Amino acid sequence: MILRVTHFGESILREPGKPVEHFDTALRELAQNMIETMHAEEGIGLAAQQIDRALQLFVVDLSVLSEIDFDYRLDGKKPPLDLIMPHVFVNAVLTPLPGRALVAEEGCLSFPGIRGDVPRAPAVRVTYQDLDGHAHELETDGWFARVLQHEFDHTEGVLFIDLMENRARRMLEPRLKRLKRATEESFGAPS
Repeated sequence: MILRVTHFGESILREPGKPVEHFDTALRELAQNMIETMHAEEGIGLAAQQIDRALQLFVVDLSVLSEIDFDYRLDGKKPPLDLIMPHVFVNAVLTPLPGRALVAEEGCLSFPGIRGDVPRAPAVRVTYQDLDGHAHELETDGWFARVLQHEFDHTEGVLFIDLMENRARRMLEPRLKRLKRATEESFGAPS
């Protein structure tokens, strides 16, 4: 089932996620709905806050980025990307690995039409649980690391615009205000 994607201006995007405690059918259905929503919106990642749920849960699917160079190790091995995508991360803990921050343009399904340069760690280690509650560890770099940082930030209530340099953020401010106003108006809130 395709879910409604929350937009900038909705308070849920600023809520840190609660840990997932129940690894059950409801969680599997929610993750599947998130994957379907991410694909329908032509995204490569989606966090629970983006579908109006304050949980430590996000999904990614980088299979469309196969031509972009990145390396990864899942539990010490490198299974083919098409076997592990789409991928569900529950109760993730992300650790940036040493290296100079890399700046690249990012977008977000919760910010339609808005993109900007964001500095990110070049590589990360993520420990997390799967839909059965089993623990895993993933180390990756490049775009995979960037996407994981973006989605993990959502589960912490942090948005990609928060990480932009002040000058870049100021340039986007008129568009952000319009988006926020449109979001508020769609819910009947005064602007």
